[in-house]
Formats: sequence, structure tokens, C-alpha cells
Amino acid sequence: MAIANFIPELWDAAIQVPFEKELVYAQPKVVNTKYEGQIKEMGDTVHVSSVAPPTISSYLKTADLVTQDLTDSETAMVIDQGDYFSFRVNDVDKVQAAGDFESPATQLAGIGLKDKVDTFVGKLFYAGAHASNKLGRVTVVDGRPDQATTGQQDAYNVLVKLNEKLNKQSVPSNGRYVVVDATFLSCLLRDERFIHADKLGAAGPLLNGQVGRAAGFDILVSNNVPVVGGGGADATDLVIAAGISDAVSFANQINSVEALREQARFADIVRGLNIYGAKVFRPEGIATATVTYATPA
Repeated sequence: MAIANFIPELWDAAIQVPFEKELVYAQPKVVNTKYEGQIKEMGDTVHVSSVAPPTISSYLKTADLVTQDLTDSETAMVIDQGDYFSFRVNDVDKVQAAGDFESPATQLAGIGLKDKVDTFVGKLFYAGAHASNKLGRVTVVDGRPDQATTGQQDAYNVLVKLNEKLNKQSVPSNGRYVVVDATFLSCLLRDERFIHADKLGAAGPLLNGQVGRAAGFDILVSNNVPVVGGGGADATDLVIAAGISDAVSFANQINSVEALREQARFADIVRGLNIYGAKVFRPEGIATATVTYATPA
């Protein structure tokens, strides 16, 4: 029986590899995972304390120093999301197959789990951005920058304005990223400022989904960019989000991968559970734009 050779660690790794390679919003350099080691089960709550900044006072050599008590607050991140997979491998199919069933299945399971996680985290960026960091709805010309007409702007300018929003919040410039959809990327690829941005240089390894760097951001592309407005299949507004990894904390754990013998069939069942949660702790570290595309007039 194949189940006798089941090694949970190997199957867990077979899921984790494609899962981690495909993450965009939930990858460690876009969100931080500093509290991930504290979760064990779905429903766990991570309590995070934050300290208010101390007052900076003017110094006078003739005046006594004023010492204040620090104040702190607590925010909870709840591991309230869970997804699972469960598939059956029939003994007859296993014998007749030219290759193994398990490896492709676990790879697809990893990709499927990724898609659910990334969609969940992507929506948090839209909901969690600081109000003053939201550009609101902008109409981007789906063409060259010089084709923009009244009421339209080019994609590169949206990046510049997002960067400005973060600058006004004194957000660190190191490690800034922006996640865009495929259409936004197409617009950038018609812009000389993006095409030749490599002349500015880029340090460090590429992130998952990274397609370049421009306007102070690592440019990441994802098919899970949140869609808002319009409703249903006709919705056309997509939320482009920029930020730093300190803004959002994320915790994820493939909690259980197990195999068991099917009671009513000659087959093995393999199933796994992934639990996760995320929280925006620094909304000022996220800037968003709700983008509508328009063809050149």
C-alpha cells in the first residue's frame, strides 16, 4: 500500500515549495511574519503591544527635565482563516499511471492554497490603508502617456503620487513595493520612464511577481488585485496598493498534512489544512489608488 510510504514532512514540503514561490501579497518581503511562530491552531489570537512615541521637548539648561510615563496599547491578530484540500488516489489508477499522481496533486494544492491566501491578504491592503493615503479613483489611459486626455493620467504618474503619499507619512523609502494588475503593467511598458528604469539600478533579490523597479517601488504583478465598484463581472475598478512590509503582519501555517486509507474504496486519501490570519498594524505604511482604465480618445 502506498500509504505505508507516506512521510508527512515530504508531502508538506511538496506543498510549501509551490505555495511560497507563488505568493505575492503574502510573501515575507511584502508583509512581515514576525508573529508566525506563535500560532498553532485556527482561532488562536496573537496579542501585539505597541508603545506610543515619547514626547520630544526643547532643552533648557536652566529648566528641570520632564519625564513622562510611556503609554501602550494592544491589538489582536486573530488566526480566523482556514482552507483545506482532500483528494483520493485510487489503487488501480496508481498502478496504471505512467508517473505518480501525488507530486502533481500536491503542487496544485500548494498553488490553490496560495491563491486563497493572497486574495485574502490583498483585500486587507484596500481596507486597511490610512484614509489620507488613498488617492481615490483615478482614470488611467490604457496606452502611451502622451495619449492621456482631460481627466486621465498615465500609470507612471499614479506610482509617483503613491510614492508622494508615503513620503508625506515619513514612511521609510527602503523596501517599498507596489502590487499592480496585468493591465497596469501593460500601461507601464509603454512608458519610457519605466522601460529604462533599470539604469537607476536595483539592489537585492527579486521578489515573487517582480517585473521591475520604478518611482521608488519594486513593481510586483498579481492576478489577485482587489476589484471594487461596478459589481459582478462588470466591475472595472482595481485597487493598486503600495507600502512597506512593516505595515501588515501575516501568520500562516500548513497545520496538518495526513494520509488515510479510504474505508469504502481501494484508495488512499491525502488531505491538508492551512490556517492563517493577517492584520494591518501600520495603516500609514500603505497607499492605494482605485484605478479605472480608459482607451485613448
